[in-house]
Amino acid sequence: MLAVDRPLCHDVRMSALTTIGLPVALGIIMFGLGLSLTPADFARVGKHPKAVLVALACQLVLLPALCFGLVVLFRLPPILAVGMVLLAASPGGTTANLYSHLFRGDVALNVTLTAINSIVALFTLPLLTNLAISIFLPESEGLGIQFNKAVEVFLIVLVPVLLGMLVRRLWPRFADRMNTPVRIGSMIILAIVIVGALVANRDLFFPNLGALAGITVLFCALSLTIGFFVPRLFRVEPRQAVASAFEIGIHNATLAIVIAQTVIGSVEMSLPAAIYGVLMFFVALAFGFLIRGRVPVTKDAPAATA
Repeated sequence: MLAVDRPLCHDVRMSALTTIGLPVALGIIMFGLGLSLTPADFARVGKHPKAVLVALACQLVLLPALCFGLVVLFRLPPILAVGMVLLAASPGGTTANLYSHLFRGDVALNVTLTAINSIVALFTLPLLTNLAISIFLPESEGLGIQFNKAVEVFLIVLVPVLLGMLVRRLWPRFADRMNTPVRIGSMIILAIVIVGALVANRDLFFPNLGALAGITVLFCALSLTIGFFVPRLFRVEPRQAVASAFEIGIHNATLAIVIAQTVIGSVEMSLPAAIYGVLMFFVALAFGFLIRGRVPVTKDAPAATA
């Protein structure tokens, strides 16, 4: 039995560390993503249309359907069910690029998919989240992502990316030098914020850890599997299938946490993303070693080391 059995709780601790720190950390992460993007990354869709379209279909159609099925199967409380759908609707992040590089994926395709998914999610994420709220929390008036809140998501996600791309356009050498420090800095800030939020709400987080671990691990494993084998069914080459797997299987948990806590205003709704964000690293690593034998080694695809 999960520890969350109420539609919403207003006595959880939403400190400045969470309400300010989380959006700032996400903004820095998205700015770092922009530092690595150029217009050519979007134009690459024309070179690999099948790989991009299949990956997007998995991300936008199969994963939400899978997530809805899992929350019903696991009988999650309504607020956590919505949190799972919010996680499923979140795009991939820069972590997917790292895993793709380690396991011989097409990192350039990862960058393209991340760029496109980040824009598409601005529209699909509110739609899917509101659909989940209407199904699981039909009596919660005012809960959801309305137009003004969707604008907040736009500002948090897209504006930092555009600023990062502008910096790269104007000062490419500076962007190259700052790429790694920005990523490290954002991870440090994010870690501090998340740990602080977990400690402040430990009475809510830890009682639900065991119950949510199963569904988040299964969701991650199935997402990675779908992301790899569905493209292979459509004869997408192995390296692109690896890129698709990690892009689809590694969701931007930080974005889901920020939207749940600061846009919607529910710490409970962020629990699935918080737990997923920790366990995902181990599931993705195990999956990478399982599929590495299916990917041929090429000069520009480094082999993963044990």
